Amino acid sequence: MKIAYLGPEDSYSHLAAETFLQSEEKGSAGERDECVPFRNFSEVFRAVQTGRADAAAVPIENSLQGGVLQNLDLLQASDGLYAVRESFLKIDHRLIYRKGVPFSDIGRVYSHRQALGQCSQFLMEKMPFASLKDTESTAFGVARAAEDFSGRSAAIAGAHISFLPEGFVISEECISDEKNNFTQFLLLKKGRENLPAASARIFFSAVCPHRPGSLLELLQIIASHGVNMSKIESRPVKDRPGIIGFSSKRRRTSAAALSTPFSGRWRKRRWNASCSARTAASERRGSGCKGGRSGVRSSKGAEEQAEEEGGDRL
Repeated sequence: MKIAYLGPEDSYSHLAAETFLQSEEKGSAGERDECVPFRNFSEVFRAVQTGRADAAAVPIENSLQGGVLQNLDLLQASDGLYAVRESFLKIDHRLIYRKGVPFSDIGRVYSHRQALGQCSQFLMEKMPFASLKDTESTAFGVARAAEDFSGRSAAIAGAHISFLPEGFVISEECISDEKNNFTQFLLLKKGRENLPAASARIFFSAVCPHRPGSLLELLQIIASHGVNMSKIESRPVKDRPGIIGFSSKRRRTSAAALSTPFSGRWRKRRWNASCSARTAASERRGSGCKGGRSGVRSSKGAEEQAEEEGGDRL
């Protein structure tokens, strides 16, 4: 089993990939089970589509900043990829900086855009004149900061980081604006055959007909089958200016609610060529739910922790 993730090692995606790998079925004898880093999310998705990896661990939503839009778009554009499991990862951002350098002397802070945004209040108060530098991942940000021997560069990375550059230290406390910070990761695989038999929830995207009331009609159908929609988000359709697509996540409220209406054949028949969809969902361990067509197995412990601590939960 090979799981692709946004590298390098010690990124949050790496931590999520290791979590998924621990509970995935191991490969055949002689096959190495490992997490494989890639430089950007486009390469991560492509690795699964081309067979270089068996699965991918990707962040899809953060409890503070909402959806990871790039991955929502990549999932919509990737034929044959489905989310089969999910995991909620608690985010604990720390400042990585050269020992003895006052915060007021730091002129550049490197990290992923999500991490920079989630620590904006700390950065504004402690180093208001620092330039914020977006990197591919939090781990890449640490590498960039280490290249500056003047001591004026710092990075934001997770408390789980296993290696610090020489001369660097990690802040003792979390610097996130909100300490109850969780990111939802999905495990993606190629092919519907990888979906669980039972489904507790669905991730779904659709392009509705360009006419008044088309979205309302779709929502009414969802409501009529007793399905609770927990989020809806509009996204531009890249090759069709003026057309908006919608991505949503829904939770089944009865055991049979998703047994028929959200099958692929039903969608195409109801919306004809105007509706395309990518589904993924999640079977909770021990939930007892039956009758779903597609789903994502949930990392129950992390999800329960998110609920107890007030984090994002579907």
